[in-house]
This record gives sequence, structure tokens and C-alpha cells, in this order.
Amino acid sequence: MENGGILAAKDIRRTTFESAYYNGINLKIGWKIQKSNDQYFTLYNNPIYGIGFYSSTFNTDIIGSPYAIYGFVQSPFGNLTNKRWGFDYRIGLGISGNFTPYDPENNPLNVVIGAKNNVFIDFGIRSQYKINPNWRIGLGLAYHHFSNGALRLPNKGVNLVPLTASITYQPNGHSVLPDKSNIAPYSDKILYHINYGAGWKQLDKDKDERFLKTTLSAYASKFVSHKWRMGGGVDLFYSSSGNYDEIAGDSSGKLSAKLSGGPSFYLVHVLNRNLVLNGNVGYYIHKQYFNGEINRIFLRAGARYYVYKDFNAGISIKAHKGKADFIEWTVGYTFNRD
Repeated sequence: MENGGILAAKDIRRTTFESAYYNGINLKIGWKIQKSNDQYFTLYNNPIYGIGFYSSTFNTDIIGSPYAIYGFVQSPFGNLTNKRWGFDYRIGLGISGNFTPYDPENNPLNVVIGAKNNVFIDFGIRSQYKINPNWRIGLGLAYHHFSNGALRLPNKGVNLVPLTASITYQPNGHSVLPDKSNIAPYSDKILYHINYGAGWKQLDKDKDERFLKTTLSAYASKFVSHKWRMGGGVDLFYSSSGNYDEIAGDSSGKLSAKLSGGPSFYLVHVLNRNLVLNGNVGYYIHKQYFNGEINRIFLRAGARYYVYKDFNAGISIKAHKGKADFIEWTVGYTFNRD
């Protein structure tokens, strides 16, 4: 159970969230990985992987009563031998629905979300008290973000920081403590990555037309610890909106109106051998404001999974500061991967 904690600017609180009060509930079913050939499960203290079902209300018709289905990973930390107290953090990603989106006639006060279905991002940290081997009660803090990556405007996003209370039942109360005595050293190889991404962006909330955007990326990275890789490379972006006179003006159709890009810092958080969280901080050498590239610095955060050997697929959100550019659906290949 969770409630409270709506993050919004004062003008939005007076419109979209006037008299709103947030309540939510989560049901999570997880599997604790206690034995695996992948040493990352040991490094993350035998984490829990699972599926979550989320439902909420803001007690106002302006936002709606969204729900979400998501996958999550939950990792214990701290003193794992403590018989009574335990601590964990989690990361979740999924799809939400049942928002009441912006509509200029029927719902003009919703200036934060323009789509009924959105991406759901979840972070949480929690302490738990073990009543007995099977039952635990907990208190924690969460962060939820809902966004559609400017697929439909407006897209300021909904941001929540609720307090949480939980009850956990573990059918088999026995937990195996991780044995870290045989952890192999991380690779010192340089990895090379080629990625392609595609998505769509709406530029004007009063016009339904959406435009294709694509990304071609090349990076090199190296492990700096078992859980982190760092590196850099180049991002090249294509925006089909540069083909339209009403958007690009006299520059429409020119290569310079459609292409942008620049160097990019690359950061990877390795969750296990096949699942990673990826991030970038980049700088446009060339950009076009009319394509929605409103700042010289661009950001990216996402997740990728190696679906077959060195081939991966994933999803990420590209943004300029706190404003989403578009959601990238990506495929990629990594060279020199062990």
C-alpha cells in the first residue's frame, strides 16, 4: 500500500492536481534466485525477479485511475545475516493504462499527460522486519514516473514519491546466503556496440500528426567494476519532421534539417549477464530546434536484454533535461563480449 507524494509545479497543482490525493496498491510475485551459474546473482545477494500488478487513484477524474503491469528486480543489501531486519531496493519497468488524457474540449485541465497508455518506471527502497521465516512487514519509499516519451502531447509526466507499507509472504522461508569467495574478476576487454533505435514524436499538442525519429549509435565501453561499464561514442539522429515546410520552413527536405548528433558518454549498469540498464549524456554538434531538439545536451536512460548471444533488444527514453524527446525501441549487437 502507498499514498501521498505527488511532485508537480505550483501552476500544475492548481489545475491538474487540484484536490487530488494519491493512493496506490501493488501486488508483486517474485522468484528468489538462490543458485545460478551466472555470478551476478551472487554479486546482487540472490535477488528476486518478478512481475508486479499496480492500481491507483488520484481521487479526481482529471487524471484517471491508472494501472500498470511491470517486471522488477529486487536486491537485498546490508547485513544479510541479521535474523530480524532486512533491507532491499528494487527497479521496475512496465506499461500503464487507464489515464484520462488531455483533450482540449473534454479534459483541458490535464496538462501533464496526453495518452491513455504510458511507460511506468518504478524505483523503491525498503526496510523489513521478519516476524517469522515466512512473514515480513516493511516500510519504504518509492518513486514512480509515467511518461509516453512525447508520443502524445502534453507529456510533462506524472511523478510520485509515496510512502509504502508492505506485507511479504515467502512460502519457503529458508534463504541461502550468497557465497562470494569464488567470484571471478571482471573482464578487461574493450566492448564495441552498434545500436539502432526508432520511435515517434508529436511536436504540437493541437495537431495529431506524429513523426518518425531514428537513432544510429556506436560506442566502446570497458568494465570499471563487476556492476558498471563506462565508455563513449557517437549518436546520429534522423527526424522525418525536417521534410515538412510548415515545420522546417526553407530548410525542409535538406539533410541538415533531418540529421543531428554528436559525441556521447556511455554508462551501463550490469544486472546480470544478459540484462543491463543503459544511459547516455551527449552533446549535439548539430541540432534543429524545430525537430524538438531544444537543448545542446541530450540524455538517455533505458534497459536492454541480450536475446540471443551478442544480439540485444530494449527500450529507452531520450530527453533534453527533464523533457522527453521520444521513446526508442532498440536493437543492437556487441562485439568482443565474453
